[in-house]
Amino acid sequence: MRLTSVNMTTPLFTALSFLAVLALGSCLPTLPEEQPYVEHAGIQYSARPYTSLLAVPNGEQFGNWTWPEMCPDKFFAVGFMLRVESEQYGLDDTALNGIRLICAKDEDRSFLYTIESHTGFFGDWSDPQYCPRGVLTSFQLRVELHQGMFGDDTAANNIRFRCSSNPTLTGAGLDYGEYSLWSQDCGDGGICGIETKMEEYQYGLDDSSLNDVRFHCCAKLQQ
Repeated sequence: MRLTSVNMTTPLFTALSFLAVLALGSCLPTLPEEQPYVEHAGIQYSARPYTSLLAVPNGEQFGNWTWPEMCPDKFFAVGFMLRVESEQYGLDDTALNGIRLICAKDEDRSFLYTIESHTGFFGDWSDPQYCPRGVLTSFQLRVELHQGMFGDDTAANNIRFRCSSNPTLTGAGLDYGEYSLWSQDCGDGGICGIETKMEEYQYGLDDSSLNDVRFHCCAKLQQ
């Protein structure tokens, strides 16, 4: 009996080899994506020096300014999350309840801090949004004007940030009201702190929650 050798270069052998590699790869375990370490900074870095304060003129009147929270030294805001109450369909709406900044050092996104000042009690936190490169440098605030004695006030509804690498990030807030003009820019640095104006819980009356926000700028050249 004559044996026929297999030609290792035939198309059939090549196809079978490719399928074998695919089958082997599908059996290998998938490693989980490495998640960054995230810590809430709170007020422990509130003494950090800053160069300027960013504000817009359309914030609403209810509530009081609360405490500032700052990124640690050499950290800057590179992204954010929003706490938003969805449309309540005839019940009391509060819309934007909180803004959480995400701070990083240089371009290292493996170790992050969060800061948020005072936040409201309603709604859920959105997924984070990040600058592809660089840091947050300016913002616009979407605010609904006071609706009168018998109206439903929502005050702040949404926010936009501009990154130093130029992209604009728009939050997942609601659509009531209008956006302000852009704030001033942080210049050679970036946003490093936040302070909110919050109406406290009204116990069954009309809640507006977050009314206004201002951000601190720190200069990178001074770090």
